Amino acid sequence: MTTTQEAQDFAAYVASLPRVLAGAAALFRDARGRVLLVEPNYREGWALPGGTIESDDGESPRQGARRETAEEIGLDRELGRLLAVDWVRGEGRPPLVAYLYDGGVLGEDDLAAIRLQEEELLSWKLVPREELADHLPGALGRRVLAALDVLADGTGTAELEEGHRVL
Repeated sequence: MTTTQEAQDFAAYVASLPRVLAGAAALFRDARGRVLLVEPNYREGWALPGGTIESDDGESPRQGARRETAEEIGLDRELGRLLAVDWVRGEGRPPLVAYLYDGGVLGEDDLAAIRLQEEELLSWKLVPREELADHLPGALGRRVLAALDVLADGTGTAELEEGHRVL
């Protein structure tokens, strides 16, 4: 049986722990291997469908990626394997652990079914590998390229720090 003091002590301990943000996204491609990118309206640049994991609800990274994908582009589908996990140091925010799942190859019907979440997104497009660095700078761009490499060579999950492969 837990006493009130033990519960308060535990709550204080948990509150003292460092905080880490967690996000999850899906890597979708078309039959030509181009990557689906979305354009957020709340910041400059491009991104993958995905977002913050709702840990208060007990959501797992996979569940978060699926939920965010359904919300953002209207495609609710089972995701494939985990392609990459990336540790990104925080600049003015806590560090981020980013999970990237295989969203699979989208056919013409899938692409026609994309419906953007107007509250967050302006547009979407398919981008070939050689142009990804122009659209996804820094750790995100390196993360996507590492995930594409994992898909191409059939290896396991890429462990990354700031988008650079550790293992």
